[in-house]
Amino acid sequence: MTLRFGYGSNGFADHRLEDMLEVVAGLGYDGVALTLDVRHLDPFAADLPRAVDRLGARLAELGLTVVVETGARYLLDPWRKHQPTLLSEDARPRIDLLLRAVAIAADLGAQAVSFWSGTAVDDAPDQVLWDRVARGCEAVVRAADAQGVTLAFEPEPGMFVDDLDAYERLASLLGDPHHFGIMLDIGHCRCLESLSAPDCVRRAGRRLAGVQIEDMRLGVHEHLEFGTGEIDFPPVMAALAEVGYAGLVSVELPRHSHAAPAIARRSLEFLRNAGREAGVLAAPMPR
Repeated sequence: MTLRFGYGSNGFADHRLEDMLEVVAGLGYDGVALTLDVRHLDPFAADLPRAVDRLGARLAELGLTVVVETGARYLLDPWRKHQPTLLSEDARPRIDLLLRAVAIAADLGAQAVSFWSGTAVDDAPDQVLWDRVARGCEAVVRAADAQGVTLAFEPEPGMFVDDLDAYERLASLLGDPHHFGIMLDIGHCRCLESLSAPDCVRRAGRRLAGVQIEDMRLGVHEHLEFGTGEIDFPPVMAALAEVGYAGLVSVELPRHSHAAPAIARRSLEFLRNAGREAGVLAAPMPR
């Protein structure tokens, strides 16, 4: 099995979308995790249909797979990061964004749409918050099912749905819909899960709809370059191959745009070496 690697566009915040795609493809990546935002692809732009058509054509030319990400910080509210969320009393703006993301993903033939619960800003009891997040997800699941799009829900440290236990509870509340997979962040597994990162991969198993990857330390939610945290990566690569995951494994370094091309190159070299050490076939670096 050959693992396929991608790079997150939020780690190329200082690049134009076209330039970022060329760099990522030129380095030898297989795809991109594209965050919908005002810098790269604004889901509220007046010319969005034309922009999506151009992007789809360029991705095809470069041979890149895409995952659509929805974690832009100030896309919906210029004053409050990531607000409103699915936990908000009025979650309609967030749901609207996610429905737009599903439509964009359908047009692009994306691997998945990634999203998360967010954090609550009021003092509503937990049951109310579970009801809110489930209700919002139900609307997104219906749209995804209708358009044949896979959803990849990400447990995020510090958010209401923060770990595998919480994700599985949410999936159960929704009736375990077929298209409601998980976006597993390997760093988050080290940060707060009781299982090892390889065992998190095995637990996710058939639900894996996307994978993000970076280094991290126990108890600290800080995305680190590979080799500067505490994760042993060859066993992670072996676990991904073991469960038959065939999608993108996307580098998630949103605070490293200042040196994006160099860090992207180092990251791909590291991941391919980890894959080779695990006995997973990986293509050689481009000359």
